[in-house]
Amino acid sequence: MLRGGIASVVVAGLLPWLGLAVSARGTEPRTIVFFGDSLTAGYGLADPSTQAYPALIQRKIDAEHLAWRTVNAGLSGETTAGGLRRVNWILRQPVDIFVLALGANDGLRGISPAVSRQNLQQIIARVQAKNPRVRIVVAGMQMPAAMGADYTEEFQAMFPAVAEKNDAVLIPFLLEGVGGRLELNQPDRIHPNPSGHERVAETVWAILKTLL
Repeated sequence: MLRGGIASVVVAGLLPWLGLAVSARGTEPRTIVFFGDSLTAGYGLADPSTQAYPALIQRKIDAEHLAWRTVNAGLSGETTAGGLRRVNWILRQPVDIFVLALGANDGLRGISPAVSRQNLQQIIARVQAKNPRVRIVVAGMQMPAAMGADYTEEFQAMFPAVAEKNDAVLIPFLLEGVGGRLELNQPDRIHPNPSGHERVAETVWAILKTLL
């Protein structure tokens, strides 16, 4: 009886502490990594840390009071091959959602979509091996018609194919409503300006918020 009574007291004393521990764990922010190229890095912006679309996504997350943090792992000039070489370094931190936004530079260089697709697949495999419960988001890209009809079609089809194979969430076109619009791009007509990044953030948020 005494032993049972002591056990009851101990458990009763632990319950508030356990509640606090669970609550603390629940409020620790989880991590979204945006792994991309100059479009993600915010090339050409005055302050990418506040103007690039990952930062704008963080602003939306904060407005919703969600316990998530964003990491902008964009690197200007990055190809899928470069991303494959770099991804292990990024994976030194916990990752809960991994947004894969690479491929644009491959397309502009005319790299075979088959090669790019293999690199994307290997990146995803490494992410999943390190974080088995990670959610993958694949951001699609398109090439200008000047690259040729066959190439542009094969390139565009690569992203939904990779997403389907890996049960990933697909953003059909990262630059939806931005690509080709002069008022939303910098003078190079490739990289979004601040208004363009706001539009990109809306496109990404429409998909991403369902995962949060």
